[in-house]
Amino acid sequence: MVWERAMVSWRGIYFVLALFLGSFFGSIFMLGPFLPLMLVSPRWYRWITDRIVATWLTLPVALLELVFGAKVVITGDGFIPGERSVIIMNHRTRLDWMFLWNCLLRYSYLRLEKICLKSSLKAVPGFGWAMQVAAFIFIHRKWEDDKNHFEAMLDYFCDIKEHLQILIFPEGTDLTDNTKARSDEFAEKNKLQKYEYVLHPRTTGFTFIVDRLREGNNLDAIHDITVAYPHNIPQTEKHILNGNFPKEIHFHVCRYPVSSVPVSKEELQLWCQERWKEKEDRLRAFYQGERYFDATRRSRIPPCKSEFRVHLIKLASLLYWTLFPIAMIVLLYLYSLVRWYFLVVTVLFVLQEKIFGGLELIELACYRYYTRRYKTG
Repeated sequence: MVWERAMVSWRGIYFVLALFLGSFFGSIFMLGPFLPLMLVSPRWYRWITDRIVATWLTLPVALLELVFGAKVVITGDGFIPGERSVIIMNHRTRLDWMFLWNCLLRYSYLRLEKICLKSSLKAVPGFGWAMQVAAFIFIHRKWEDDKNHFEAMLDYFCDIKEHLQILIFPEGTDLTDNTKARSDEFAEKNKLQKYEYVLHPRTTGFTFIVDRLREGNNLDAIHDITVAYPHNIPQTEKHILNGNFPKEIHFHVCRYPVSSVPVSKEELQLWCQERWKEKEDRLRAFYQGERYFDATRRSRIPPCKSEFRVHLIKLASLLYWTLFPIAMIVLLYLYSLVRWYFLVVTVLFVLQEKIFGGLELIELACYRYYTRRYKTG
């Protein structure tokens, strides 16, 4: 029994270590050489780094499905490949954002995704560095602090005509006993229905993002995704570290063309709240029934990649991200020039975050500089 627990924990350690080494060495040796391009052409810097980061996003998908046997079931509307959208999803666990990549790999392009994340994550070596380069939107969860940053990043994406799919969690946090209690207090205070399977959504950030992207002509649809775990629920990173990987992940996708979404802020808030009532009903039926969203277990829109192609991508990702860190370690051991490069880029990643607040802010400042120079010149 002790040996079995040790084996389970080693599964988690392998998963976390593989992701960390890939993101750490990938940030330094794959993204690092392109950092100067930000100073010359932010638009090209964004085009190239989005694609590099997307290669790493396939690694968790490959590990979860090929190594740990997770099954993914996607039902509902699916995605139209390449469309610009806001993705709203219930926040069942702290890792839903990573599990969503299993869905997007099949139905969209991982290079399009931007995630709204806690600002503290940007300081994490490897993971945080890559997220900064990818221009993820880091928030403090205080609207007074976040509004200007949202506005600046969204306007930048619209200006450079960046096709993107922004993932936000209107609930603001994952579903636990404590967060459910706070949600119930909010419901009592506002004479609303108490939810069992979701939390009451916060609509301020959602309405702002939709309005801003719509004004910038950079929004085609809203994808409302409901995620559920029919067997085990890995609530936190600790569960993953202990080897508690999800046996199945179910996604139900509802696609709403932007033309069908209300325009006024008040109506958009009500629209979002209605989607959460539907989620509550859908999840109740899921967990109290046969534990699937749709008996067909298939989406109405076919995926843009065949399962054979997805399987090849996962195999290539697992092979590449296994060999790449090993190759970089060998180069570090053999060549002093590589060690100096490694040291310089590592120090750069650490210092720029402490001094300037993150690479995404430097990128934004570079773009503003070139924009002003173009207008005055």
